Amino acid sequence: MPKFRVVYPNASKMKYITQAIAKVTDEAPIYVTPEAVEVKVLSPDKSMLTIVRIPATAFEEFEAEGEESFMVASTDLNRVMRRGGRNDVLEMKLDREHGVLEAVFRDRKTGVERVFQVEVLPKTPEPVPELNLELGVVVKMLSEDYRGIVGDAKSIGEEVVLSFEDGKLTVYSSEQQKEYVGVFSEGSPLLYVYATVDKARASYSVDLLSATVKPVSASKQVTVSFDTDKPAKIEYELIGGGQLIYWVVPRVG
Repeated sequence: MPKFRVVYPNASKMKYITQAIAKVTDEAPIYVTPEAVEVKVLSPDKSMLTIVRIPATAFEEFEAEGEESFMVASTDLNRVMRRGGRNDVLEMKLDREHGVLEAVFRDRKTGVERVFQVEVLPKTPEPVPELNLELGVVVKMLSEDYRGIVGDAKSIGEEVVLSFEDGKLTVYSSEQQKEYVGVFSEGSPLLYVYATVDKARASYSVDLLSATVKPVSASKQVTVSFDTDKPAKIEYELIGGGQLIYWVVPRVG
C-alpha cells in the first residue's frame, strides 16, 4: 500500500496549479499530512514564497499514513498534468519502492485510463516557514481583472507601485516617458475593499506579479493584500477547494 494516494475530481484544473509551481521553481517539494497536500516553494533569491494547499476534503478519496514529503521536477510534473482532460479524474499515488509518483487519468464517461510516472528526486524537502504578517489593505477582484491590471502595468515598466488612499487602490507604473495609472474602487471593479490604515504604498517587481497571474483560470476571484513597504499577499481560492498563495517581497529604496 502506498503511503500517499489521492483521487482529485477535476484533472484539468490541476494543470493550472502545476503551471504556477513550474513558473517559480525547478523542483517542487510536496508535503502530505492527513489534513492536506501542500507545496511550499521559496524562490532561490527569496523574493517570492509560493504555497499551494489542497485540503483532504477537496479530494474524492484521500489516503495518507502520517506525514510524508518528497520532491519532483516541476517541469516533469507540469508536463504530465497538462495531459488531464475535462472529463478526467486524477489519481495520484506515491510508489517509494520504485521511486515514482504515479498519475492515472481516468475518463468518467468511457472508463479509459492513462498512466504516467514522475520520478521522485533523491532529495528530502526542507521545511519552509510561512509568513504571518498583518497587512493594512485587502482588496478582492475578479481574477480576469487582476490579469488585465498586471498586464497593463507590465507593458509599461519593470516596477509596479500599489497605493491606497481614500478607499481607492491605485496601480502605477512608468518608464522612459511612458506611464500607466489605474484607479480602482469598490464596485469599479473591486468586489471588496477593507483597510485598517488610511494610506499605504509599496513597490513590487512586475515580473514577480506576472508570475502570480498563472492560476487565473483555476479561480474566479483573487485577494490582494499589502501595506507600506511590506510583502504583498496574492491569494486564490481554487475551484473545487484549496488555496494558492503568493508572498511577494517589496522593492525598497
